[in-house]
Amino acid sequence: MTKYWLMKSEPEECSVDDALAAKNSTVPWVGVRNYQARNFMRDAMRVGDGVLFYHSSCAEPGIVGIAQVASTPYPDPTQFDPRSPYYDAKSKPDEPRWLLVDVQVLRKTRNLTLPELRANDALADLVVLRKGNRLSITPVEPQHWRAISKLLGNPER
Repeated sequence: MTKYWLMKSEPEECSVDDALAAKNSTVPWVGVRNYQARNFMRDAMRVGDGVLFYHSSCAEPGIVGIAQVASTPYPDPTQFDPRSPYYDAKSKPDEPRWLLVDVQVLRKTRNLTLPELRANDALADLVVLRKGNRLSITPVEPQHWRAISKLLGNPER
């Protein structure tokens, strides 16, 4: 059964345009350093799951693209690179702490902003809108996916 996710990326690090410019519009989702978000990738994400590509830490945060999970989880190489801001000295190649999945952008959308999401009653319990939520990856319920797809004027997939 297809699951749905919202995945946050800072546009200076990897924007939806960067992903679209990559080979096959696919990028490795590097740098996740939260155990709950890592566990979503490791335990729950499957190839083909739907992804809402979300720009965060920018002037107008919001959903900017529709994507899909494009790989099974594998070790994030940045954890082993001392020059990387995501380096983790305690992580070892034979026992990696951090994983990633590849994400393929299917299409760019208009920016569906945080205020627009908050203003829609059908999205009142969307995880990303919960007070104090700071996770970079959150599950999205099928009814939320449908409501967001409708707001974007797109088919569900």
